[in-house]
Amino acid sequence: MNDSLSELDRKEQEPAAPARDRGQRAPSARNRQPQIGLSALSLAVSIIALIVAGAALFLVLRGNQEPEVPPDAEEPITFRFGDMVLEPIDGMPLNPYDADAFALDEKGRVTYEANGRRAKAGIDVSTHQKEIDWPAVAADGIDFAMLRLGHRGYSQGGLFLDETFEKNLQGALDAGLEAGVYFFSQAITPEEAEEEADYVLEVLDGRALAFPVAFDWEPITGDEARTDGLDGETMTRCAAAFCKRIEDAGYRPAVYFNQTQGYLRYDLRELTDYELWLAEYGAVPDFYYHFDLWQYSHTGRVDGIQGDVDLDLAFYSYHG
Repeated sequence: MNDSLSELDRKEQEPAAPARDRGQRAPSARNRQPQIGLSALSLAVSIIALIVAGAALFLVLRGNQEPEVPPDAEEPITFRFGDMVLEPIDGMPLNPYDADAFALDEKGRVTYEANGRRAKAGIDVSTHQKEIDWPAVAADGIDFAMLRLGHRGYSQGGLFLDETFEKNLQGALDAGLEAGVYFFSQAITPEEAEEEADYVLEVLDGRALAFPVAFDWEPITGDEARTDGLDGETMTRCAAAFCKRIEDAGYRPAVYFNQTQGYLRYDLRELTDYELWLAEYGAVPDFYYHFDLWQYSHTGRVDGIQGDVDLDLAFYSYHG
């Protein structure tokens, strides 16, 4: 007989399971579900906690950042005149000249040359220059002359012819210079300015001029004058009335003024149809607006004239 036990016999003879195991049962599916639900809930709570913590951190960090500053509003365009800050006049043509194109020649006179064009050199004269040697003036590089035709008295308001006008006009033309004229106004109404224009036209009597007929209104300093206190609006109306009369007669009208008048007295928008003659002393004009003639010195020296004389530049040719 074989003493070894078969596999079946061994299994049958294995000891029974401990008593504590026999009385227990495997948990059913119904009993396992509550454990899964608790795990999902814990996960959801953890996720929500992370979201809340992240949001809180974002708010804290955002609070530490500098607040956004809106872009600055565009600064208005301004320019300076003396100690004043001015804003440009809408619709007024601006100074078109290249500051680098101005220079001083060997005689200390200002020149201007740009785009192959040279500004014409000129003078303006009256009886104050007394006797003038016009051929010597022309030989000294002067191209044109603005001649005072006459003036209105500042006390009584009478109209007077410049004593040297006829001689100066003939002398300048004979020497080959181009000529224009100006009238020293003390008009206090547009009607008086028209009267001055009519006086100029009567003296000219149709004679052709290559340069303009200019209205020259200036305040009187150091004495009482009938024009004291005249307002800028009336000045503008006087200038426009004079120029309109001159234009209707077939001449080129112009208005002479300095920077104070140009910025603070005249309304230049009312005068842009006419030539503008600026008085500003220096080597380069910085007047903000457009002008056609420039008086840059009142202490110039020119052969043929004793003493000081006003020096001018014309920035393009005039045609009568």
